[in-house]
Formats: sequence, structure tokens, C-alpha cells
Amino acid sequence: MALSPYFMPTEEGDGAFTVEAPKIKFGTGSLSEVGQDARDLGMTKIAVYTDKIVKDLPAATTVCKSLQDAGLTFELYPETEVEPTDRSFKAGTEFAKEGGFDGYISVGGGSVIDTAKASNLYATYPDDFLAYVNAPIGSAKPVPGPLKPHIACPTTFGTASECTGIAVFDFLEMEAKTGIASPRLRPALGVLDPSNLESLPKLVLAANGFDVFTHAFESLTARPFTHRAKPAEPSKRPLSQGANPYSDIACQEAIGLIGRHLVKAVNDPAPEDYEALMFAGMLAGIGFGNAGCHIPHAMSYAVAGLVQDYRAEGWPSNHPLVPHGISVIVNAPAVFRMTGPACPERHAIGARAMGATEEELASTEPGEALASRIESMMKATGIPNGLMGVGYGLEDLENLVAKTAPQRRLLDNAPMPVAEAELRTLFQTAMSYW
Repeated sequence: MALSPYFMPTEEGDGAFTVEAPKIKFGTGSLSEVGQDARDLGMTKIAVYTDKIVKDLPAATTVCKSLQDAGLTFELYPETEVEPTDRSFKAGTEFAKEGGFDGYISVGGGSVIDTAKASNLYATYPDDFLAYVNAPIGSAKPVPGPLKPHIACPTTFGTASECTGIAVFDFLEMEAKTGIASPRLRPALGVLDPSNLESLPKLVLAANGFDVFTHAFESLTARPFTHRAKPAEPSKRPLSQGANPYSDIACQEAIGLIGRHLVKAVNDPAPEDYEALMFAGMLAGIGFGNAGCHIPHAMSYAVAGLVQDYRAEGWPSNHPLVPHGISVIVNAPAVFRMTGPACPERHAIGARAMGATEEELASTEPGEALASRIESMMKATGIPNGLMGVGYGLEDLENLVAKTAPQRRLLDNAPMPVAEAELRTLFQTAMSYW
């Protein structure tokens, strides 16, 4: 493809990519308009999903007042779990079924937004719980039709769930993280108010920022869409198409914003830093919503699913957890050292955006330069030192590999082949970095 040598056509590969653009409203004070937004979408009886912390914060108060001012009926569901499970998805679904709602509003982080997505799906098209869940854990049944309108109001910026058709959860029985993926899950509107980030604890802010970075950089370095097999029918193109020119634009800008603003936002924030981070999260969501992530996210599912007793400061939870942004970034330096030779020019783009100098890039491989920058920023923002920092040791190596190996949707999107041998090396390398 003339736009970049990275997209050179292949004989068996696809020749087209699709663009799925979310509808977004961005700006300070935008939450006060949610009532009118809901009315415009035809909502009359609304389920408002949030959690026990956010329900008392200004974001939820503002949304509820806006709905009242618009004369709309709503019920609050504050029982969503941080890092949701199949248990909490099912509980949210029961609330949705009993309420007979014609619209959904989520106010919170990705956990809240994903719970609202799943509840909307199962209440609208009831089925066995695993029917819609990604293979090989579930049957990956296509969503049968349109869902009720959903307005997502994120109070964090890492997951970008307001931009995507993905809902992620921990499947407790298998100690594995998986999800549901369909364009029909994408919210009808995302309302992004940067002032919501001012209340985030430092480590939560850092983890969100690194989640944004990995979304963007994994999408930038995903296998090109031209290397993915052409589907038998146009409608069968997956959400995770691979790197493409549309996603590239959003991802490169998102990485640059994280490189310039994350450390400052954690340690000495100004309003413009929050605005930059919220915007970066939106851009990365657009990017990975069309290209897809790969190895660090595949590894993160095992890191989150096998957690024993780690609890991160700043996360309210009724069970041990490794928060998603942390579970991803502790793997990233190891991965990008390995993937660097697969697409060195793209790793160099990432390293520059994260602050590497031309002198550094002239004296070391791009993957190494990028990994070093990530490690420096991890230290500066209080992120744990690799897998040992979140409670794992070499005795956990085989379990981590075994739980990651089935995540082929993500692993096959990588710029190089990844099997159990590579995963074993990556997890071993990711145990500690400094």
C-alpha cells in the first residue's frame, strides 16, 4: 500500500480495512448535558451503572441531576465490581432484566462501562452466559441485533471502553480473563470530561496512562491488515483487523501525549495534563478499536486471572487484583525488546514519542530504547517492578504460560509468531527489570 511499506500487499492477505468510528463528546462540563443526550437517543427509563465509590463523586451527581432536569426516569445500579467477573456481569444482567430499561448510562471506569455493555446484551438477547464470550472459552456467538442505546461517561481514561465494542471480565472458574467482542457493544455516545481525572489517586492515574500507551503501541505494531487472511465475506472482518493507516494516525498521537504528560500528571499535575491524558485515551481507543492489541494484553489476562494476594493502593475491591493497566505494563518492556526486530521503524517511532533521544536510538536497538524509556517512566510513577512486584515468582511461570497460550485472538495479532516457548521467555524476563 502506498501509504506505508508496512502495509505491502500479500498474496493471501486482505486488501481492505474498515473504519469503526465512535461518537464522542469531549470537554470540561460535558457531563451536564447527558440528560438531553439521553432524551435525544429516545431513552425514557434508564439504568445508570456506577460503583460504590463513583456514586458519591461529582461525576455521578452531575449525571443524575442532568437526568432529573430532563425529566427522565432512572434507577441507579452501584454494585459493579472493579475488574469485573462473570459473577458481577450476571448480577448486572439481573438488574437490567428486572428493570425493563430502554436505555443505559455508565458512569465510572472501564469496569462500569463493560458491565453496562454486558448487561445490555444479555437483557436484550438472553442466552447461555458463554454463548457470546470469545472463543475458546466461549462460543463467540454473534450479537443477534442492535442493543438499547448506551451513553458511556468514563471517570478514568485507560480502557477507552467508550470507544470500543469490547467488554472484558475475569472468568472465575478458569482463573482467566476473557471478554465479548462485537461492534454492537460500542456505546451510542461517549461523554469525556477531563475534570473527572482530578480525583484519581496517583497510582490509578499511572496505570491508566500505561494502559493507554500499550493500547496505542500494540496497535501500531500489530501485524498489518494486509497480512491477515481475507475473510470469506466482508462482514466477517474482525474488530482486531491489524495495523492500518487509520489507526496509525490516532495511535502515534496518543503515544506522544502519554510521553509528554504522564509523569508530570502523576507528580505535578496541571489541568492541561488531565486534558491531554483524557484525549490520549480517546485516541488510543479509536486506534485499538480498529487494529487490536497483542502480546502484552494477552499476557495481562493471565497476570490478572492468577492473582493470589496482591492489592494495589487506590483501588477499592472485595478481592485481590492486579489492576489492568499494571497487569499490562509489567509485561511490556520484555515484549518490546523481543518484537523490536520485527518492525524496528515502528519501535523507533514509539521510543521517540516516549522521550528517547536520537543519540540513544543511534547506539541501541529501537526495541531496547523503547523498553528503557518505559522502565524509567514506570519508576517515576510508582509502577511495580515487573511480575515479582505484583506477587509472582518463577514457580508461577508454567501457569502463566498455560493461561496465556489460548489467547490466540491477541497473540495472532502480533508482528511476529508467538508460541509457548516465546511466552516462557517473556514471562521469565518480565519477572523484574531493575
